Amino acid sequence: MIYALTAADAAGMNRRLLGPADPIPADVLWLDLVEPTRAEDDKVEAFLGIAIPTREEMLDIEPSEIMYQEDGAFYMTARLLCRSETDEPVLSGVTFILKAGRLVTVRYEEPRAFAMFAQRAARPGGCGVTAEAIMAGLVDTIIDRAADVLQSTGERIDTLSHDIFNQPKRGGKKRARRKRTEFQETLRSLGRFGDLVSKQRESLVSIERVLLFLTVAYRAARVPSDLRENVRTTLRDLQSLEEHASFQSGKVQFLLEATLGLVSLEQNNIIKLFSVVSVVFMPPTLIASIYGMNFKFMPELEWAYGYPMALVMMVVAMITPYLFFRWKGWL
Repeated sequence: MIYALTAADAAGMNRRLLGPADPIPADVLWLDLVEPTRAEDDKVEAFLGIAIPTREEMLDIEPSEIMYQEDGAFYMTARLLCRSETDEPVLSGVTFILKAGRLVTVRYEEPRAFAMFAQRAARPGGCGVTAEAIMAGLVDTIIDRAADVLQSTGERIDTLSHDIFNQPKRGGKKRARRKRTEFQETLRSLGRFGDLVSKQRESLVSIERVLLFLTVAYRAARVPSDLRENVRTTLRDLQSLEEHASFQSGKVQFLLEATLGLVSLEQNNIIKLFSVVSVVFMPPTLIASIYGMNFKFMPELEWAYGYPMALVMMVVAMITPYLFFRWKGWL
């Protein structure tokens, strides 16, 4: 699909879907190519005299080809986070091409930021009337979306942190057992959050490279100073988001280590319980073993109270270490 925004439509941000037979308007400012076919690529290439990268080229792009200039066109490829609301977020490449006052975006996913930008720019004054201004607004929206994702993820991490460290009240054995069964799901959630934050940070780094490239390109092209200042401001906002993403990544790592520590404590408690039980039953086992020996002369064998005496000795031998453990605070 090809969405077109012309100078006449910029005031209201009325993007139009171009059909296969529709010509590209001469006053177009923005061409948004969503999963374009080969015929659609050829149409845009013939109109602007540029090369549109295919999906395979965007996947196999070399580091030196992420940002470059060719035939008067600036090519910039960023990796944007998609499907962040699902359990399987992905990074998808989006190529921005600026040439002769026109912006071309090539993408094979649906980043939420593009829909947000269309809604925001539909309002009066929500979008500039030049390709550079449109790209600046689009990058701003991408960063705003990244901030929303990080904020939402941070709130979910805080909720998970509260659940991890919220100890059950005394006597809440049922709650304690339930918490033990939740550790596995907690580890999965932490893994998903860590993956989401790392992908978002990787996306921010790629956008930062785009902005740094634009800073140099705009200076050389003598773009209006307000746009250059907007790019610098956006770059500062992005760098602060990178620091926030790094903080969240560190917090996820801390919670992961804390959860594994709690799992180890639970395992140690189970092992301690087995150890106490074995120690409690060792003295009665010894008494039973003594009176189970087949010696001919054992005075207690002929005694009428020998059997009750052995039972009482076993009970006392069990209770004594149990009370000792409770006194020492080991139980």
